[in-house]
Amino acid sequence: MSSLQHFFAMGGYAGYVWPAYAVFFAVLIADNVAPRLRRRRILRELRGRLARQAARVRRPPSSSVTP
Repeated sequence: MSSLQHFFAMGGYAGYVWPAYAVFFAVLIADNVAPRLRRRRILRELRGRLARQAARVRRPPSSSVTP
């Protein structure tokens, strides 16, 4: 068995070691991506609030005349 094959076999524990590495890297990527997605969502919500507020300010007062 070559040295590289022995390394990838992890001494017979490859079935445990490689999934652990996969989970670690998946969590690492999720930990990096989640704040970016959250920031994008918050900015979109704030833009919507500002647009609604600006539309409310520009809207002329409604003249509701009741007889």
